[in-house]
Amino acid sequence: MTQEIKFSQEELAEIERLKAQYPEPKAAIMPVLWMAQHKFGWLSEDVMKEVGNIMNLPFSHVKGVATFYTMYFKKPMGKLHVQVCTNVSCMLRGGEEIYHQLCEKYGIGHNERTEDGKISLEEVECMGACGGAPMIAINEDFHENVTLKDVLTLIDSAA
Repeated sequence: MTQEIKFSQEELAEIERLKAQYPEPKAAIMPVLWMAQHKFGWLSEDVMKEVGNIMNLPFSHVKGVATFYTMYFKKPMGKLHVQVCTNVSCMLRGGEEIYHQLCEKYGIGHNERTEDGKISLEEVECMGACGGAPMIAINEDFHENVTLKDVLTLIDSAA
């Protein structure tokens, strides 16, 4: 069963509001892509084409923006998207070990999801909270100074 790629009247009004905030309406592409990702779960080519139609932008422009930024998912992710920082501060405080243990526990790697679609895992470079290393995010909830046990508890409680 394919998902219908359509925005509601309220969402279209929000897109128009976003476009009006910028001197050039095309500058609203990033928040509109973010809206689309929240609505559809990821940015398929059909979703990007619909965004292009609404924004009066060529598909190539929309795809260029979507593929440039790693925060936009180009394939389906899990219900719980777990990001683990492995940059220097987080790596030195256990982030890399947490990432590898999660890969082993769930049998997935970077930007992969479990067979049941519940969990996806992403190794990220920096989450901007080096003083709270190691840091992870589950969906859009950020957690600092975590251990593997903390992360597993957070995943279990969110599932």
